[in-house]
Amino acid sequence: MSLPLLVTGTDTGVGKTFVTCELVRSLRKEGIDAVGYKPVCCGDRNDAELLLEASENEEPIEAINPVWYQAPVTPSVAAELESKPVPLEDIRSHAESMAERHEVLVMEGVGGWEVPMNGRDTFADLAEALGWPVVMVVANRLGALNHTLLTEHAIRDRGLPLVGVILNHLTEDHDIAMTTNRVVLEDLLAAPVSCLENG
Repeated sequence: MSLPLLVTGTDTGVGKTFVTCELVRSLRKEGIDAVGYKPVCCGDRNDAELLLEASENEEPIEAINPVWYQAPVTPSVAAELESKPVPLEDIRSHAESMAERHEVLVMEGVGGWEVPMNGRDTFADLAEALGWPVVMVVANRLGALNHTLLTEHAIRDRGLPLVGVILNHLTEDHDIAMTTNRVVLEDLLAAPVSCLENG
């Protein structure tokens, strides 16, 4: 039985790839057939290569990252620039096929929750179509509470379970907001909240 998981973030650059890789490595260390997956990359393919490494080359990079745009912009713009639109249904079908082949598929999202994927659909539409449980990665800084709660509401509005929130310290500084964000979120969210240092 497959247990897919979706890793999203409140923004780009918050540590989704690091968290996805760590989840895959931890599961594989326990003897579980876990594989990382990033359906769409824009710009370089570094994230997909890191997922490939964490997955111990269980799948070729074309399977781990089926859609790769070279323009470092949102997928909808990249697709238009490169004249390579990809229907959301094709991405959903490929993701489900990958999930069926492994015990756990850990899928990393693209940018933030509502990133435009094409002219009409966002990443949230893909997530809703898949129906998988969600882990949210948040940059732990001033403003994180607002970003987290907005994204949590958006996930809930799609009828998806939020199963964890990871506050990622992206700097070595620890101001009062960073040290109190977790406590505040634990009071407000049903999902467990954990912290990660420099992920």
